Order: sequence, then structure tokens, then C-alpha cells
Amino acid sequence: MSFNRTFILGAGAIGSIYGALLSEKTDVSLVGNKAHIEAIKTDGLTIAGDMQKVFFPTAITKIKNIPEKSLILLTTKAYDSAEAIKTISKLLKKDTVILILQNGIGNEEIVRKLAAQKCTVLRGLTTMAGEFLRPGWIKFWNGETIIESDGDSGKIVNIFNQCDLKSRLSDNINLEVWNKLVVNCVVNPLTALLHVRNCKILEESLRNVRHSIVRECIKVAEAEGIVLSKHLAGRIDRQIAHYYNLSSMYQDIIKGNRTEIDFLNGKIVELGKKHLIQTPVNETLVSLIKFLER
Repeated sequence: MSFNRTFILGAGAIGSIYGALLSEKTDVSLVGNKAHIEAIKTDGLTIAGDMQKVFFPTAITKIKNIPEKSLILLTTKAYDSAEAIKTISKLLKKDTVILILQNGIGNEEIVRKLAAQKCTVLRGLTTMAGEFLRPGWIKFWNGETIIESDGDSGKIVNIFNQCDLKSRLSDNINLEVWNKLVVNCVVNPLTALLHVRNCKILEESLRNVRHSIVRECIKVAEAEGIVLSKHLAGRIDRQIAHYYNLSSMYQDIIKGNRTEIDFLNGKIVELGKKHLIQTPVNETLVSLIKFLER
């Protein structure tokens, strides 16, 4: 393999899935909270859903040393990006590669500002879904990983594919990220507000709400130089029909945790104001989610 060690910085649902599958063929360390890490050390990491298996990766609560030629998958919540990078900043080496696999936009700029002068930073995204059932137990829906085509990204894709993590390179990662952003802007707040699984928001009564969110996103994206498909709303509707998981935002709300709304619909509102574009539906969703957070 091309990396001496891989760190999963933020071993929640998605991070744990990567760590589990990569641990079969690579030297991996999952970095997570104490309860999750202790459960993994005691009974292993159980991945259920599209696979049923117990894994035994190395699990730690803090990175104390980063060997040469290390890969770091950043899978923390988007709002934890700065703190996560600051905790390892002095350990980074020139041959360290950080792959961002978080939701939303705006987090990449934070990571690059803190780490790009010290190591390589790559942007990626995943269409996998996961539910954190309890410490040591994750439910998994398979998907693919998309990574910007640059530098060591080809090596990462090869490693992922060898570990049953379906992956590909993209020559236009910004478009890929925006397409996923719009999906998240539709799915996450609506499921969190209505307390339903993702596929349930496909009800006809919500059609205008869903499509209004998408229309606002398309206008803002265009102002940012990103051209999204005029058929995106229909495509998202078709995708949602197959999403049976609980969204990450719904999971955060029911656990009383902070959400990533500022990096999803909140970013659409922020950029809309920058370009003098009205985004009333997204702005309403942000307000409602922030009410639930408090």
C-alpha cells in the first residue's frame, strides 16, 4: 500500500465505516470519542446493514504522532474542522495527505487555510450513509467515494477500491460537491424537522418545498460559477426514493447535538446575501433548525 498509516479523524458513523473496511488491508487508527473507542477496544466495531461484520481496528482518542507518508481522512462534523486540524497541526509532515470527506461547503477553505502550507489537502465526498446506533455499532448503506483528481488521489482511489470502498476520481470536484450539497439541503433539514427517514420526504405535499430549496440553490451556485442541471430537482426526487436511512441532521437533533446547518442551507443563505439573491425557503429552514438546536 502507498501510505504507512491511515488516520480516521472523526470516527462517527461514516468515519467508522471507512476505518472498518480499510482496517482489513491497511494500518488504520480510528480517532473518536472515549465511549466509542472503548467499545471498539472491548468488543470490536460492528458494521450492520449492507454488510454484517465485526472489525478490530486500532482505536484511539487522540493522535500523538503522525508517521511519514500518512493519510488522514477528515470525517468530523464540518463545524469541528478548525479544532480537529489545530490538534494535529504540529504533527503534520510535508508528505502527509488530508482527505476531506465532510458534508457542506466552506469547511474546505478552513482546512486549507490551516494545513495547506504544511501538507497536501484533497477534497472528496461520499454517497455512503451511516447511522450511529450506539458506541461500537454502526448501520451502513453502501455508496461511492469521489475524490478530486490531483497528486496522490489516484493512489487513494486504488486503496479504497481494494478495500471494497467503491471510489473514483473527479476532474470537477466542485460540481460534485455542489450536487451533494443540494441533496443535503433538501434531505437534512426536512427529515430533522419532520422526524422521518429520508425517503419519507418524497410525499407529494412536500414537492413544492423540495423544489423551492433546489431552485434557490441553483441560483446561488450559478452566481458562484457552478452550473447545476435544470433537472436537478427531479433527479434528487428519484434519489431520495432509495434513501432509507436517518439523515445525519435528524440524528443530531434527536441526540441534542449541534447540526451542520451552517455549512448546508446556511451557506446557501450566506452566499445568497453575497450575491443579492433571495433565499427565503433556505433561510426559513435554517431558522427552524437553529430553534431545535437550542
